[in-house]
Amino acid sequence: MIIKAVKFRKDGFYTQPFVFGGEEGPEKFDPTVRYRGSLQNYLIDTGDEVILVDTGLPAGTPEEMPDEKSPLFTGKDICSYMEAFAALGYKPEKVTKILLTHKHGDHSGELRSFPQAKIYVNADETDAAELQGLDNIVPVSFTDGTYYNFPASQRIAEGVYYIKAKGHTNGNSIVIVESDGLFYMLHGDITYVDEALYENKLSVVFEDLAAARETLDRVREFVRNNPTVYCGTHTPQGYENLEAKQVMDLDRPVPTVLAEVDFSEKKASGKYVCSICGYVYDPAEHDGVAFEDLPDDWRCPRCKQPKEKFNRA
Repeated sequence: MIIKAVKFRKDGFYTQPFVFGGEEGPEKFDPTVRYRGSLQNYLIDTGDEVILVDTGLPAGTPEEMPDEKSPLFTGKDICSYMEAFAALGYKPEKVTKILLTHKHGDHSGELRSFPQAKIYVNADETDAAELQGLDNIVPVSFTDGTYYNFPASQRIAEGVYYIKAKGHTNGNSIVIVESDGLFYMLHGDITYVDEALYENKLSVVFEDLAAARETLDRVREFVRNNPTVYCGTHTPQGYENLEAKQVMDLDRPVPTVLAEVDFSEKKASGKYVCSICGYVYDPAEHDGVAFEDLPDDWRCPRCKQPKEKFNRA
């Protein structure tokens, strides 16, 4: 069993109010504390088949231009998702299955580049706009019963399990891979940074707060009772943990390394990008209406987040 990170953005950040403020409110936390951010998804090579966990941002998604008030920044391009995938030595036609953690565009962006793969999606998520027009979707109803302390699971391959984990979205899921006595938890946005798992904090992004709390509680219980390598999407801690086979110990946090941030000005395009789902607001596609002129209560048409979650591009 081989697990690799597909790395396509680096040098981003997530502020403490964003990653900790889901239950207590972001105003309780320090916006000047910025944790390291990145974007990567994962590839599982079982020896018999190649399985992807999520498929990055769509090609051509512009980089954001954060400022001191930005709650998050997904990072600078290393390359496109498909270029990062190819750099690992694989071809799209070799991918047999894709396990989608959730619908957001930074996880589902290149699904159409793998037409021969079966795309496994929580059945509660299949009506998402990001997934329409795909004829290789396999709705998952989690019929294999409990997996340790998780009530609903689906066995995908030997040692590969798809776990229902509602909260961040109503169809959110995680993937657990068993290999060499370790449990590799490949997740989308259970937490954005590992510090949130250590501190038992929810981010401000969720569709069901109570379900998100239940999922985080189950994840923490699983991590306490099983040697788990915790591999996230939005922080370099994800691939650092993977490459070091670092087992998460909730009582002994790995020391935090804060983000180094450059807010130098660049020429703006007039476009704005949702840092949650990757939606691009282009005034040219909205009768020339500038993002700044949208009503204060305007929300992302895809993930329903407020204007403050957008950065200039």
